[in-house]
Amino acid sequence: MDVREKEQVVQRIISAVGSKQWGQEGILCPLIADACIRVCPKNPVNFNIDNVRVVKILGGGIHDCSVVQGMVLKSDAVGTIKHAKKAKIAVFGAGVDTSATETKGTVLIKSADQLENYAKSEEAKVEELIKAVADSGATVVVSGGAVGEMAMHFCERYKLMVLKISSKFELRRFCRTTGAVSLVKLGRPSPDELGYADSISVDEIGGSRVTVVKNEDGGNKITTVVVRGSVDSVLDDIERAIDDGVNSYKAMCRDSRILPGAGATEIELAKKLKDFAAKETGLDQYAIAKFGECFEVVPRMLAENAGLNATEIISSLYAAHASGNLKAGVDIEQGTCKDMTSESVWDLYLTKLFAIKLASDAVCTVLRVDQIIMAKVAGGPKPPTRSGGDGDDD
Repeated sequence: MDVREKEQVVQRIISAVGSKQWGQEGILCPLIADACIRVCPKNPVNFNIDNVRVVKILGGGIHDCSVVQGMVLKSDAVGTIKHAKKAKIAVFGAGVDTSATETKGTVLIKSADQLENYAKSEEAKVEELIKAVADSGATVVVSGGAVGEMAMHFCERYKLMVLKISSKFELRRFCRTTGAVSLVKLGRPSPDELGYADSISVDEIGGSRVTVVKNEDGGNKITTVVVRGSVDSVLDDIERAIDDGVNSYKAMCRDSRILPGAGATEIELAKKLKDFAAKETGLDQYAIAKFGECFEVVPRMLAENAGLNATEIISSLYAAHASGNLKAGVDIEQGTCKDMTSESVWDLYLTKLFAIKLASDAVCTVLRVDQIIMAKVAGGPKPPTRSGGDGDDD
């Protein structure tokens, strides 16, 4: 498949998103597909899930969710400058302010002139630092800590837009997006340490002021899904659904093969394993049959969560697969078994492969530990006991 074909992408992620947000997958899947396709590199195998961000803003509903080309910060610009085009960005991780001295000292001021000169010297030092930043060609200053009032005053004077990003993870992501280097000390950055963005602007979404950083021409492309909802719990659920969809997109970039969903694949595997177990001799056939029976848990859970009779559904599925309908799965809306290809219910092959592999590895690990513990209890060496009484050594 072409991982940039929106319809095919939606077809493959709709099951993963629907498992978290049943009934809303028709709204969310096109948004997730659009966000992923925009940042997909030339070689899809190198797709990075961190390039699709989620920003949660209270208010509105799920129909108000949107995709923004760029990085969205849930904060306003610090100063009065709210827009910058073709911005060169200087990032200071420790904040934009004068550094305090390590040792305490006492300054004795005897006159008003001395007090005025003392304040002027501090002003001159701060102005020198901010002017050095402006002379380097930077038009935007990003601070990872506090922004001092005096430093803010001189940033305004030299027409520097100031942003504050408190989270170090968000700051690191911002640096990766713009290509900037986070500097520890306030001073003149070199051209290699400056980042670049096509535009940085402050917009309003649902009454909340957000800063949108767009970088379409160069650097690392990034998209942000703006999620709207009435309460935090709804926003968190939608975020988890989007996370599942983005990870499914990454999986299909590696292997886009699909299998019938809704328990159809699991029932067919269970049937094949039970048939194979019947041909074996000895005790192995019981282990193989039980392993096959484990696959029934997927259609059973689907039926129970939908309020259906799980035993009847599984019997119907076995009957349908025995008659040759290998793509029959659980239709939770009608409470019957249907061909899942006609309902466009698909699961990724890679997801199922790793689910079976990792579950089997986990079980084998647990069984090995049990065998070790049981061996120690049964016949392991006993700790030496100290004999009491008269104190004679034997």
